[in-house]
Amino acid sequence: MKWLALATDFDGTIATEGVVPLATTQALAHARQSGLITLLVTGRELDDFASLDFDLKWFNLVVAENGAVLFDPHSGAETLLAPPPSIEFAEELRRQGVTPLSVGRTIVATFEPHEVTALETIKNMGLELVVTFNKGSVMILPPGINKASGLLAALKHLDLPAESVVGVGDAENDYAFLQQCGLAVAVANALPSLKEAAGLVTEGAAGEGVAELITRLLNDDLEHLHHSNLAAA
Repeated sequence: MKWLALATDFDGTIATEGVVPLATTQALAHARQSGLITLLVTGRELDDFASLDFDLKWFNLVVAENGAVLFDPHSGAETLLAPPPSIEFAEELRRQGVTPLSVGRTIVATFEPHEVTALETIKNMGLELVVTFNKGSVMILPPGINKASGLLAALKHLDLPAESVVGVGDAENDYAFLQQCGLAVAVANALPSLKEAAGLVTEGAAGEGVAELITRLLNDDLEHLHHSNLAAA
């Protein structure tokens, strides 16, 4: 099966400290022009991108909030894939001094070591929530919501098989969605555990690695790796 889509993480993958290199945006543009479907799968909230010099229209669809929100940057259509967050939960975290604290459409997010307070609060309030980590970030979401569930929702919307997707990421929360892809790729700066499990590791780090991956994709240089994914690792 020919590769039909590229699904990429944002922070640490195409972007470094929120900045996407020009060469990477050019590679994304080339991919789109060549007919490759591009998907952004990120833990960030959509509102974060308003302050970044990056156009989400490089992508056909965006999976945001670690799988909780599906966004079409071309039509502006936004679909919640999970219920909104508990206001009482967020207020209790603030009362206990958890800062910074971000509350999105569904996600509640902070940083380590506040996962301890978050877990205790979830238990004390009797809530059904799951804590996920991403290189120091702490994301709190309903059970069953992660980058994998968000990617599958996007692929269903596009009527694409997961086996036709090349996925690329760098951190703990990327493992779930990469496991769904036909080929799982880790950028050179990815966590060692992710690189060890991936079917391919790029030579370049972050955005440089993704640009390298896109070039190989468009040159049909990855066909021999078709069944090399995290699920088979």
